[in-house]
Amino acid sequence: MSKMLFEKSVEGRKGVSLPAMDVPAVDMPANLKRNKLAEIGEYSELDVVRHYTNLSLKNFSVDTHFYPLGSCTMKYNPKVCETVARFDGLAAIHPMMPVSGGLDMCQGALELIYELENHLSEVTGMSATTLQPLAGAHGEMLGIMLIASYHRAKGNKKKYVIVPDSSHGTNPATASMMGYEIITVKTADYGDMDLDEFKEKMNDEVAAVMMTNPNTLGVFNPYIKEISEVAHAHDAMLYYDGANLNAILGKVRPGDLGFDVVHVNLHKTYATPHGSGGPGAGPVGCSAKLEPFLPQPRVVKTGDKFSLNYDKENPRITSYFGNYGVLVKAYTYALMMGSDGLKDVAEKAVLNANYIMQKLKPYYDLPYDKTCMHECVFSASRQVEKGVHALDIAKGLIDRGFHPPTVYFPLIVPEAMMIEPTETESKQTMDEFIDAMIEIAGIVDTDPDSLHHAPVTRPVTRLDETQAARQVNVRYQKDA
Repeated sequence: MSKMLFEKSVEGRKGVSLPAMDVPAVDMPANLKRNKLAEIGEYSELDVVRHYTNLSLKNFSVDTHFYPLGSCTMKYNPKVCETVARFDGLAAIHPMMPVSGGLDMCQGALELIYELENHLSEVTGMSATTLQPLAGAHGEMLGIMLIASYHRAKGNKKKYVIVPDSSHGTNPATASMMGYEIITVKTADYGDMDLDEFKEKMNDEVAAVMMTNPNTLGVFNPYIKEISEVAHAHDAMLYYDGANLNAILGKVRPGDLGFDVVHVNLHKTYATPHGSGGPGAGPVGCSAKLEPFLPQPRVVKTGDKFSLNYDKENPRITSYFGNYGVLVKAYTYALMMGSDGLKDVAEKAVLNANYIMQKLKPYYDLPYDKTCMHECVFSASRQVEKGVHALDIAKGLIDRGFHPPTVYFPLIVPEAMMIEPTETESKQTMDEFIDAMIEIAGIVDTDPDSLHHAPVTRPVTRLDETQAARQVNVRYQKDA
């Protein structure tokens, strides 16, 4: 295993050369001084560059490997979007710069925000959109806050939020955090929220129904219009978790299905960096009923000028307009793809997922055997009979050069393996992944124990994850 950066320190080595000080030295007060030198490493610039470059090559990333995380849409991030986000007029703008007056130095930024909001409103079928949320979960929180504000303004006595048992964990967590009690509806044999049970549990105290459509099983709900009508009959709002919007982009608008509020994961659907490669962005669109409760300020256009409107007392939910650099990337992606390109995204994502599903059906159990949308969910229940679990299969894929798919989610599928190829992967790459999965299925029959030790080709092999969590040790201790 290669050394940690701390271990590569060489006493006296420097990475920078500074000119001689040309101002008088001033001593610091004693109470601000260290008692001993900081124990930081000493390196040349080349030492540091090589260390982190080599470290990055040990990682799996979208740029280096097929990354089929289900429900996370880990697709390729076009580099042209990164280039545009680095333009001086966009990257160097200061958030406190005046937005009106003689200089008008923010007109371009305001126009970008205005146009992206309008684009997302059109794509989702919403009346208005805000770009303030910093991530999908942050957008979820705002969505529930809008719904709560609506009910308070009407004097509604609401205390429940309905979620399917296949929902993302953030759905019940967010609703609970906002003070609501959770009602869970089981999944029917057709792969989505049981319509009859939903009708039984729906009542006048339900504030919202939170759904992902297609859901985490990759299934599009055939009863969504009826669900919308039932919810609205009780003056409940229908919330769209936009994590899986990639499957219907440009094909179906959530607003046309009856949804009242939508959060959009730009770091999924619009190919901006995801996770620790982020930061993220989770714009929220809403229907006309909820628009009065959107956070302020709003970008408005008067003639050919853009400005910030503070006509309501609604507070911000974050500083300025979210992660602006991410919004620039998303807007660039939207312009680059165009209407036809966005539709093609959904078509290719669905085609790729169904291709993988059909190829792997003979080797792994398929709990919901029907045409899927952008992701397919298998079960390793057949392999468990030989002592091999979904986690073992995931680790085996690492040895074969593939980032594992999502495992053990959704929770309603035992030994779940959720695979989302996205639209950006080629048939050749998917065939290599399919071959690896078939090879692993064969090893389960011939040498199952070998998978218990995987991965064996990586710098770090199988860890005791429970022990690592209970005895965390992330501090470097220099040997005496």
